[in-house]
Amino acid sequence: MAFKITDTCVNCGACESECPVGAISEKDDKRVIDASACVSCGACAAACPAEAIEEE
Repeated sequence: MAFKITDTCVNCGACESECPVGAISEKDDKRVIDASACVSCGACAAACPAEAIEEE
């Protein structure tokens, strides 16, 4: 199951650098996760200081 970034995202970028498959990018001043590329490892959620990433 892929992860998603919620509206509490502060666009700090901490998650993007932790993603081992490069599934996170910036769009419209917010980070987004490409669900088709996400391997559900949870590294992004663990790195998020705003706790803005959850499983879909």
